[in-house]
Amino acid sequence: MRATVHPNSIKGEQVAPASKSSMQRACAAALIHRGTTTILNPGHSNDDLAALDVIQKLGAVVQIEQSSNEKYNPTSITVHSDGVKPIGTNMNCGESGLGIRMFTPIAALSDQTITIKGEGSLLKRPMHFFDTIFPKLGIEIESKDGYLPIQIKGPLKPVNIEVDGSLSSQFLTGLLMAYAASDATNAVIHVKDLKSKPYIDLTLAVLNAFGWNVQHQQYERFEFLAHPPLAAHINYTVEGDWSGAAFLLVAGAIAGPITVKGLQLNSMQADKAVMQALKAAGASIKINEDQIFIGPAKDSAEMDTQLKAFEFDATDCPDLFPPLVALAALCNGVTTLHGVSRLAHKESDRGLTLQTEFAKLGIRIDLNQDTMLIYGGTGIHGAEVFSQHDHRIAMACGIAALSADAPITITDAEAVNKSYTDFFLDLQQLGVKVDLN
Repeated sequence: MRATVHPNSIKGEQVAPASKSSMQRACAAALIHRGTTTILNPGHSNDDLAALDVIQKLGAVVQIEQSSNEKYNPTSITVHSDGVKPIGTNMNCGESGLGIRMFTPIAALSDQTITIKGEGSLLKRPMHFFDTIFPKLGIEIESKDGYLPIQIKGPLKPVNIEVDGSLSSQFLTGLLMAYAASDATNAVIHVKDLKSKPYIDLTLAVLNAFGWNVQHQQYERFEFLAHPPLAAHINYTVEGDWSGAAFLLVAGAIAGPITVKGLQLNSMQADKAVMQALKAAGASIKINEDQIFIGPAKDSAEMDTQLKAFEFDATDCPDLFPPLVALAALCNGVTTLHGVSRLAHKESDRGLTLQTEFAKLGIRIDLNQDTMLIYGGTGIHGAEVFSQHDHRIAMACGIAALSADAPITITDAEAVNKSYTDFFLDLQQLGVKVDLN
């Protein structure tokens, strides 16, 4: 699909999409919870749908309540589970990096042989972590030199282990889920050099919401404490997605004002840190309960003025790089973003992809080891860009188009379905002309 986004100011209100980070973790918790779980405000991105498919392959029964809208828009999902009891020999996590890293240890709770597959960019993302850790947990594993497909055979036996948290916190999320399901009260997971700590906070928040008691000391030692029996029926509400909403908030700062609703300001999601960057850039922000009013920078006389360059460390929230590059492109001066090393193993090598695609728009980006420099305020030019099959690159270019001197056409724009299916529709509802073909 090609999406052509025309320059335009925006106004109105928009509700943030459901968080796929929260949704996928809720699906995993519902699977390992022996009982019934009702998931409220469920997401329907491709990653969310892949998670629902996986838990069904691993034995859960899923019932979806559908709204009366013509498009697929579930209002609630009920999951019945008696634990991990695979109904086949395969599971496919689609293109979800979280899905593959979280559900693989969970699948290993079974003593059945299971082949774990993925699609697209996931086939190029390293999974050596499992080759290193699984034998220590009594799990047989065969991989394609550390890449998919992976064949495993449990059952997982929780023991004291030490893991490297520097590549991705998602591996640790899977182990925490699997250990919790095993009632591993005598086992401890030691972690060194953990990155993206807020994502582990979110994992622990989900587990504790279901009734497990998992605690940590300085993110270096994770323990599984005794807890009362889990409730037979658990309701879990998926919160709004700060990752997807970051694009809406940046859009409001460069072309608004708009109001974004449905976000929890006390969220454990790492990407709520986008608010720090927006404030540093000088965007106008007003917060009232669960809604955020955001618009361009104002001077002391409340007249529009130019956003200013900023410095931001995205090491613990690397998914913010694409929306912040779009923001920085409109800021006057050179913006410095830290944490580029976290971008190599995403849907694309995002550091290089951002540099390549934004160069087509007339924006210079320099990469220097772990630092990215964005030279903003020089104007964004209309052009044709390639999403590189990366949902966040497609959305970043779509947001940049709002202040360009001509339309921007994004090829492979359907990549947004991975996390934010309604992205272009939401832009249209804010007054943007978007041609889809």
